[in-house]
Amino acid sequence: MRCFSVIGPSQTGKTTMVAKLASLEGAPRGSTSPYGLTVTEFEFLGESWCALDAPGANEAVTVAQDVLLASDATILCVSPNPDEAVLVAPYLKAVEASGTPCIVFVNKMDETHGRLAELVSALQDYSNHPLILRQIPIREGETIVGSCDLISERAWRYRENQPSALVQIPQALIDQEHEARAELLEHLSEYDDWLLEELIEDRQPPSDALFALSSRVLRENRVIPVLIGAASHGNGMTRLMKALRHEAPKAGALRGRLAASAGVEEGKLTAVSFHAYHRQSVGKTVFVRALTDGLKQGAALGGASLGAVQDVANGKPLASGEAATGCVFATVKSDHLPAPALLSVDQVFAAPDWATPPTPMMERILVPVNERDDTKLSGILAKIAETDHGLQLSRDEDTGAKLVCVQGPVHLRDLGKTLTEVFHVDVTDKMPNAAYRETITKPAQVHYRHKKQTGGAGQFADVHLTIQPNERNQGFTFTEVVKGGAVPRNYIPSVEAGAKDAMETGPLGFPVVDVGVTLTDGQYHAVDSSDFAFRAAGKMGTKQGLSEAAPVLMQPIFRVEIHLPSVFSGGLIPIVSSIKGQVLGFDRHESAKGWDIFRALVPGGGLEDLAHALRSATQGIGYYIKTFDHFEEMYGKEADAVVAAQTGKAG
Repeated sequence: MRCFSVIGPSQTGKTTMVAKLASLEGAPRGSTSPYGLTVTEFEFLGESWCALDAPGANEAVTVAQDVLLASDATILCVSPNPDEAVLVAPYLKAVEASGTPCIVFVNKMDETHGRLAELVSALQDYSNHPLILRQIPIREGETIVGSCDLISERAWRYRENQPSALVQIPQALIDQEHEARAELLEHLSEYDDWLLEELIEDRQPPSDALFALSSRVLRENRVIPVLIGAASHGNGMTRLMKALRHEAPKAGALRGRLAASAGVEEGKLTAVSFHAYHRQSVGKTVFVRALTDGLKQGAALGGASLGAVQDVANGKPLASGEAATGCVFATVKSDHLPAPALLSVDQVFAAPDWATPPTPMMERILVPVNERDDTKLSGILAKIAETDHGLQLSRDEDTGAKLVCVQGPVHLRDLGKTLTEVFHVDVTDKMPNAAYRETITKPAQVHYRHKKQTGGAGQFADVHLTIQPNERNQGFTFTEVVKGGAVPRNYIPSVEAGAKDAMETGPLGFPVVDVGVTLTDGQYHAVDSSDFAFRAAGKMGTKQGLSEAAPVLMQPIFRVEIHLPSVFSGGLIPIVSSIKGQVLGFDRHESAKGWDIFRALVPGGGLEDLAHALRSATQGIGYYIKTFDHFEEMYGKEADAVVAAQTGKAG
């Protein structure tokens, strides 16, 4: 079986294109996973094919990356509008990082909004590989009625949902065809000395030799050919399918490409898992592509026995009972298999770094509607994270609540749907609070006496404390300078423990940082003093001192790296300024052509606004990676509002 993926932005007609390709010679078989991946199997010219159609939403780029792991080649489906070329940038970035041979298909040419050359030029801004036109359109007025192949120099007139008709190249198109063909040959000659010599000698190379050269440079991932058509009318479908058949690598090439990109010995690789999801009453389903023969139920894969092996398109057992090299299949009762991953008989290897999804920017706390679901929610989320590659799990630092990091609002909605429909757990979500802290700005001297008498042995502890600010990031420190045994040595650790207890919640309602406590003097009672009494005195005395030491709110500051196409970089300065951030500058992305990495310091309370503004300003393409940098003092009305909100919750 040969396998290709179809990726690209939404509204470019990918699904229609796959349906037309799969129907060229008969009835296709297909299914769609809960994450939007459609798998279609069909026959073409005596060969079995599998098409992996990834969803085009910006939040689903992860799925597009993952299907490249199982693809001999990929079709990047794009709009003919040059103004929409930037929407293709994430997909070209993924294709180049993965090393997957790629064909760009310009769909909806019947709705063209500009010159094809302008589109190719706009796309080239995001590709280190040369994009080479293999066809040019034939126009009658403003209507595109056919195409001319630049290698064979044959023209085809489109017919509605029928094979195109061979026609003469229109006289008005001949000069344009010669110019476009010359440009094509010039590009190809960079990869073949024979062709270069032919062009120098002004000889016309034969078409068969050019087709063979085109096939080689695609298999070697040297260039990205560009084909055109209109899938909704069936235009250009046969030509596209023949290009895949004759020029895309065979199934065996994928094994070597994956091994090289992951640093794994090729001979060890048996299969690659690339997609997974949970189904009600079925459990975990994993999509796998076989890289060797002999995979069947009970066979060793990934260090354990493989579960049931099913046809990925219809869920029925494989007709042959065994997956041959190149076969795409589904397996259940194989919960030991992660996805995506590279698999040997006895090992699981991590997917290559290029398959790492964009860092999720939206953080939410999930709260079960039914309290009895609280204890099992963590385990369920961990299960979902095994199959949802773009999901990250953590805990809220202050509350310990379950924190999910998702790609965006659509991803969050789909997560909630999975929890409800598959695991029968309903949840609500809320935004986490920024991790505010507080500290003090001046020293304070405290004398605190803890004394209780309730019959029998009482409680007595007397401490003199100095509370002082520490240097930033020094944290909590405790020292003692007690003389003459005023506080017995065995009680001093209890005073320190009490002072630490006081740091958990300061007078403003937040954890306290960068404070030093010094025990200078005290008193004890031979009968009523105890560890408990001195711990209570240490805690309450420190709390009193914090209140008297001019407490101030501290907001977290994060260093963010914003990844985005260069055309959007200029718009980030006002966005960062609007959330009181500090612009640090930007650099060209080292490996992704046409992308920048924009750096800034941003208050934690502004991250949600940054995510919203970034999605809006970059048409959903940009994303950021955050790392905590430091805490910074916060004053004024904003600080008052934060403290008031915290005090209200405490009350």
